[in-house]
Amino acid sequence: MATTRALTFERVAKLPTWFGIGGGADRVAKPASVEDLVACLESDPGLKVLGDGANLLVDDDGVSELVVVLDQPAFRSVERDGNRMLVGAGVKLPKLINDTVRDGLSGLEGLGGVPATIGGAAIMNAGGAYGQFADAVAAIHAIDRQGRVLRLAREQVPFSYRHSGLSDVIVTAVELNLKPADPVRLREFHLEVMARKKASQPLSSNSAGCVFKNPTLIRPIEGIADADVRVSAGMLIDRAGCKGMRVGGAEVSHSHANFITTDRDAMAGHVIDLMDQVRARVFDTFGVSLEPEIAIWKRKP
Repeated sequence: MATTRALTFERVAKLPTWFGIGGGADRVAKPASVEDLVACLESDPGLKVLGDGANLLVDDDGVSELVVVLDQPAFRSVERDGNRMLVGAGVKLPKLINDTVRDGLSGLEGLGGVPATIGGAAIMNAGGAYGQFADAVAAIHAIDRQGRVLRLAREQVPFSYRHSGLSDVIVTAVELNLKPADPVRLREFHLEVMARKKASQPLSSNSAGCVFKNPTLIRPIEGIADADVRVSAGMLIDRAGCKGMRVGGAEVSHSHANFITTDRDAMAGHVIDLMDQVRARVFDTFGVSLEPEIAIWKRKP
């Protein structure tokens, strides 16, 4: 181990992700404060932030950049002022949803079943059929790569489908603007969302959720949709005959074609190769280029 200021860096052989596979990191730090996080940036301005690992694949060779985990109390606080909340980047989204539903605050219940930290949910603008994280955001608290503390109002963040434009900053907290609602109805809707996910997705398997973003068609496809319409990537993958395709220990799920599941023999390289094959099959079938929704970390040459 090596230290800088009060920080301790640790080598990790395998970073924890929901895939359950992949490599590690030469250095991992768990800063206890914003000041510690600034020190981490001084050590490596290109550092990576590991959230819940639910939307991430780490290549088998791991990464050389410093990996930061925001799981200390300074980044897991929740402050409430009426319908407004200031939530640390390390807070787990599913727990926050449960708490807000219980307290009769609406705005997050449609994200039921989305595994993420608040920071990760902001970075990727997590969402699904029932809404997106950006809909509840009032402001983003962050640090830029030069160590400057920022507060970005919602209007300053270019949120769009599975995009935030926040990749060049480190999110430290998010201000949420929620609405009062009947907690009984919120709970009923939340349970309905969870039940639909359970019925259509392989939630008990090792996966990273949807692998590809839903594409917007650049030309009409007969039997699919007109141009400029966003369509289901899972539907395209299914109709291209990809369900059950397998590379090593990675397989396209039979229950949801936009999920790749892994078994104990899987390697990250298997997932990457399978993704390439799926993209090629969908392009050959429909002329549509699929864009990954999951983040893939690879070691720099």
